[in-house]
Amino acid sequence: MSESASHPVRNACTWCGREIVESERGRRRKYCKRSCRQRAYEQRSLTEGTSISSDSLILSPDELTSLGDRLFALRCAVEDLDTAIAEGEDRNELLVLSRNLVVQAKEAERLR
Repeated sequence: MSESASHPVRNACTWCGREIVESERGRRRKYCKRSCRQRAYEQRSLTEGTSISSDSLILSPDELTSLGDRLFALRCAVEDLDTAIAEGEDRNELLVLSRNLVVQAKEAERLR
């Protein structure tokens, strides 16, 4: 099912993971802004001539720790929702937990 021009296409920046909203016209953008495109170019240049694949994602220790923290928060949000469902929580509580889960998932998706 294809989206019409009235429904914007959504995809994620290949560098930082932020959402890119654009029309269906033209080629899809890979990066949300010029700085992301520049960082990706720099990484490709640094890996050129090495055994590291050009499409590898290289994270600093701080970035890796941050990603781990966001994934842990996401897992906790999933467990909270699972527990609430098992305990028969009311619809409003489940809605709050569900929205928190979406927020944590979007945050975890961000790579930088």
